[in-house]
Amino acid sequence: MKENKEGALWGVKKNVFVLGLVSLFNDISSEMIYPLIPLFLVNVLGASKSVIGLIEGIALSTASILKLFSGWLSDKLGKRKTFVFWGYTLSALTKPLLSLSTLWSHVLFLRFADRAGKGVRTSPRDAIIASSSEEGLRGRSFGLHRSLDTLGAVIGPALTFLLLPLFNQDYRKIFLISFLPALLAISLVLLFVSEKKALKEEDGFKLSLDFSSFSKEFKAFLFISFLFALGNSSDAFLILRAQNLGITLIWIPLVYTMFNLVEVIISLPAGILSDKIGRKRVISIGFLVFFLVYCGFALASNSHQIWFLFAFYGFYSGLTEGVGRAFASDLLKKGQRGTGLGVYHFLIGIAALPASLIAGFLWQLVSPAATFSFGAGTALLSGIFLVALLK
Repeated sequence: MKENKEGALWGVKKNVFVLGLVSLFNDISSEMIYPLIPLFLVNVLGASKSVIGLIEGIALSTASILKLFSGWLSDKLGKRKTFVFWGYTLSALTKPLLSLSTLWSHVLFLRFADRAGKGVRTSPRDAIIASSSEEGLRGRSFGLHRSLDTLGAVIGPALTFLLLPLFNQDYRKIFLISFLPALLAISLVLLFVSEKKALKEEDGFKLSLDFSSFSKEFKAFLFISFLFALGNSSDAFLILRAQNLGITLIWIPLVYTMFNLVEVIISLPAGILSDKIGRKRVISIGFLVFFLVYCGFALASNSHQIWFLFAFYGFYSGLTEGVGRAFASDLLKKGQRGTGLGVYHFLIGIAALPASLIAGFLWQLVSPAATFSFGAGTALLSGIFLVALLK
């Protein structure tokens, strides 16, 4: 069969592998600068911790609206590659502009634009991956994509670690250089990603944003994912906690690299494991690891513990990120995957505003430990609901 000849690597189709490479280079670009942004805001632009929470929350939550509508519109039009291309392009253009920022409001606008690009591309891209994958290999496909995506998040901070001393710790020069891998990602989408015409109506349902069209299981998973996201604030607070406990600027990218490296190692095996034992079990283990890690961040008292905690945070991420998307895809009909994945990403993203605001205010008004204790509590509740509500 033709589809069997399209396999590229480890049993996945060409589209999945190419989109993995796209995410690899885009994440090299994004993660070169992501660990620096909270430090740039605090150390150069003089922003407070609550402002960082506001910036991250508004950027992520507002962009999440685009994840919802881009997914729905890609189903309606039967065209997904266009959304993927322009989404990556918008994000790429923010990188050189960030080097010109002189106020925290400039960073807010550019973070919004960057995440808006992510909002435009994410749901259509995940729908392409799902439709390019055989049902029994969907966990493997999302796991491989997530692994390549996160490999970029390993290389990016590692490059920053090497470049910072060369540029005398000049944030702005790193922002400029980060544009180059983003440009390569755009080129790969344009030249090598293909798509089948998406089905607009299938299995007797009419494509719409009507929430009632989704299965009870999918709705339950949406509720659990939203609850978990309320306590999963921006990773910027993990970076600030590392600095709070004595990790110096030069080592921050390396700590973040270690977290991403663990996720790279775990993501593909976790996806394959979820194909064999079920997605719910793998996600449940991931929630438990998150609970333990956030308890550790709350109780940590020295910089040595931070390295250990970041490594286990990567273990959680590898268990849940790709597997969660595969699970959501399993619970959706083929013709509504763009829409359903859009709703899934939307709810997780829209929770980012209250999550980051709560984290920022708890940090500033109570203590850093309070921020992570809140996240641990929501993770524990989410795990209980996952076991109780989904069979």
